[in-house]
Amino acid sequence: MSSRRAYRSDLSDARWALIEPTLTAWRAARRGPGTVARVHDLREIVNAILYVCRTGIAWEYLPHDFPPYKTVYDYYAKWETDGTAETVHDLLRDRVRVASGRSTTPTAAILDSQSMKTSCNVRESDQGIDANKKIKGRKRHIATDVLGLLLTVVVTAASVQDSTAGKEILDRLAAVHPSVSMAWVDGGYNDSVRRHGVRRGVRVEVVKRFAATGFHVLPRRWVVERTFGWLMQHRRLVRDYETLPQRSRVMVLWAMTNKMSLYLTGESTQTWRNDPGKPDTTVQK
Repeated sequence: MSSRRAYRSDLSDARWALIEPTLTAWRAARRGPGTVARVHDLREIVNAILYVCRTGIAWEYLPHDFPPYKTVYDYYAKWETDGTAETVHDLLRDRVRVASGRSTTPTAAILDSQSMKTSCNVRESDQGIDANKKIKGRKRHIATDVLGLLLTVVVTAASVQDSTAGKEILDRLAAVHPSVSMAWVDGGYNDSVRRHGVRRGVRVEVVKRFAATGFHVLPRRWVVERTFGWLMQHRRLVRDYETLPQRSRVMVLWAMTNKMSLYLTGESTQTWRNDPGKPDTTVQK
């Protein structure tokens, strides 16, 4: 561990132990004749990625006590391209499922989408307008298990309809999670998604809203909404800042990796309310 002063987003020893074997094996597999010596600590690379994800800053504004931002982004890009980030995410998801008394192979999923505005560095061709939400930008389409853990994610222009992306989500579920046989969706997914699900061996069921006015927790649907809430705790995801949609997708994976590692170690991100370095000055009445 670095001797620098810790940031709130840093991995604890217990959290690092969860993913260290995977990343160490990745580095070892890349060594060979003619390769440049690795001078940067992998744990510090991950800490820097989580710092960007959690705080929402631009890469070039990384604090100087992290490795150079171009180096950090290079690792971030490599781990997206070769699937390492997804491997780490899936490893933790399986462990959370087992810790919750479930099998590593899910049998049901919940689908939903989230539109968000983009930054000025996103190409116009990668954006669109969600006519329903009145948002110009991108849209995240996700499938979660019944615990709210991410099974797959697709990032498209916001103009892409839920039904269109829903078919791609079902295709990915069938390829990566063939054990999934049931999926719940909202009314934004039309009958073509249901028919496509049948062809993929997945029964798609629409969870309808209650006719009564006011707020109501919808069965099954609340799980995926909570997942979006988890993602919104990471400021980098409040707006889509990634130039490439695949880099936007992997940022979602890192956010969930952060969330699941905290769960597995029984930790929570410190805030100013529970900072052990500050004395409690609350006035008792």
